[in-house]
Amino acid sequence: MAFVLRRKPDLSAKHSAYPYQLDAIRAVKDRKYAAIFHEQGLGKTKIALDLALLWLESDDVDTVFIVTKKALVENWRNEIAAHSHITPHVLAGNRAHNSASLNSPVLMYVTNYEVLASNSATIRLFLKTCRVGCILDESQKIKNPKATLTQFYLELAPSFERRIIMTGTPAANRPYDIWAQIKFLDHGAALGDSFDKFKEAMDFPASNSKSLVHSDRTADAHHCPSDQAVSTVMDYGDRLAGVFDRLRSFTVRETKDTAGIHLPEKTVMTCRVDLPDWQMTKYSAYRDELAYEFRVDGSLQIDDADSILKRMLRLVQCASNPGLIDGCFDRDPGKFPLLLDMCHEFTCDSKMIIWTGFVENVNWLAAKLSEFDPVCIHGNLPIHQRDDAVTRFTKSSNPILIATPGAAKEGLTLTVANHAVFFDRSFSLDDYLQAQDRIHRISQTRKCYIHNLMANDTIDDWVDILLTAKYHAAQLAQGDIKVDAFREAFHTDVAETLQAVLFPDRIAFQH
Repeated sequence: MAFVLRRKPDLSAKHSAYPYQLDAIRAVKDRKYAAIFHEQGLGKTKIALDLALLWLESDDVDTVFIVTKKALVENWRNEIAAHSHITPHVLAGNRAHNSASLNSPVLMYVTNYEVLASNSATIRLFLKTCRVGCILDESQKIKNPKATLTQFYLELAPSFERRIIMTGTPAANRPYDIWAQIKFLDHGAALGDSFDKFKEAMDFPASNSKSLVHSDRTADAHHCPSDQAVSTVMDYGDRLAGVFDRLRSFTVRETKDTAGIHLPEKTVMTCRVDLPDWQMTKYSAYRDELAYEFRVDGSLQIDDADSILKRMLRLVQCASNPGLIDGCFDRDPGKFPLLLDMCHEFTCDSKMIIWTGFVENVNWLAAKLSEFDPVCIHGNLPIHQRDDAVTRFTKSSNPILIATPGAAKEGLTLTVANHAVFFDRSFSLDDYLQAQDRIHRISQTRKCYIHNLMANDTIDDWVDILLTAKYHAAQLAQGDIKVDAFREAFHTDVAETLQAVLFPDRIAFQH
């Protein structure tokens, strides 16, 4: 079915692209599928829109689907209006409206991942009668191949005339996160048909970490890597480097450095605090309960990963704010006095963002910092309230935004602030990097500061090492660094540090 338009549309772009954006467009415009993995803040939206306009102008497609996360639909509408002369239709929750829209001569649709799946029959029929180009924004949304949503998109993929995936963090949490995203493009040609095999090859090496969870190792074993461990890191580096080699022909990737974007300097600082006695007592009680449940036959058991992660998350909460676990606490946790000092200092001449992984912390911090009239964003707020909060923060005098990364880490430009404070951090590198880059992106004019608040002698140390290990692995898998640099930087001491966090008395005794 070819659309008949009453008048020829204006398919020109309103603004010129940067040179590195033009390079990306030229590299992929004639391909049936491609991945745009440019680092956060480099204008992937502009690249995607210019590609869509080229597809339409050259009659490669009849229409284009922009598929994004629900919270970013309005942002895309604004970007389309800013960069093109097209008025898109939004596919949302009203099925009758969606059906009517799909039977109209529309050049571009914006929708979220869940809407296409919930309108499966209508969409499948539409794709049989119309040539559709599909752009998946924040494609890590389909990283889990076992999820029903991912399986829907993998099944639907061959029906699209053109396919683009976009994300700045394709392998941020584990290198194998990239597998399903690439399969959407090439049906398994580059990375194979078996996710399990790919995952086994790309997961963090275990030879060193397995030996370190046992309690009968000596102190030397903790600090002197064995030849086997060194060999494991070398082999692992080779496997990771091979991933990007297999994707190179249909992938474009630029970082802020390689793109020649001269952003103000970004400085990452660790701000350490000692927890007060009452909080450390509470933390130790939770830690010992956790350690007791994990200690079986003198070793740290790691079979039930989901259970362990949930329990470790409780330690993160306790190091952040014990009130998250036990609401009867009304004393200020150890990190808060430092945060309050930062608020007074930074808001004198700039704005700041406070990140926390917990909705309850957002509300608690907003009440504690009421003198600054902060605005808040978290996942329990409706989309329109989140949009209003962003407008208030960027357009008014409110100096502080308190947010969870899950609700505000993607697609937002918050360069009115140049300080980002992480009150706590989750185990997700994607959350951490995306949240940082809300302030460190195009249009930022001031030096940026990232402040990580870390409580001494707590799980915060392990989270830091875990995120660092994930970062180096992601860099190599994405082609940002060479394998030699990875081997020098990557350490397989994640399990060692976790053991020290859970069993501090045992480690002290060994030393």
